Amino acid sequence: MSQELVLEGRLESAKTTAWWLYVIHAVSFVFSLGAFSIIPLILNYLQRPSTEGSFVHSHHTWMIRSFWWYVVWVVVGAVFFMTIIGIPVAWLIWIGAWLWKAYRLIVGISRINRNEPAPV
Repeated sequence: MSQELVLEGRLESAKTTAWWLYVIHAVSFVFSLGAFSIIPLILNYLQRPSTEGSFVHSHHTWMIRSFWWYVVWVVVGAVFFMTIIGIPVAWLIWIGAWLWKAYRLIVGISRINRNEPAPV
């Protein structure tokens, strides 16, 4: 006997919306290094209140935090880039931020596919 989680229609719709927001964040991240992620970020802020009390709420929070921390690290890298000595450090920060953001997107997508909350 297999166990299957059946989600109500509204929760399934919220999960699908969050999944697509992950995809849009990922596409923006790959093709513009996250510059166009502002669009799904706004949608995350708009969708999050309607998912209060469900596991999908944590995914919106996860994506929002991922975006803002990525921005922080890109700016920190830019500050280091302004000095000649800091350019190698800036590249290390940017590479680290890119890998971290990729990790967050992969973890989020895999957890939402398993109907698990994001680890916020």
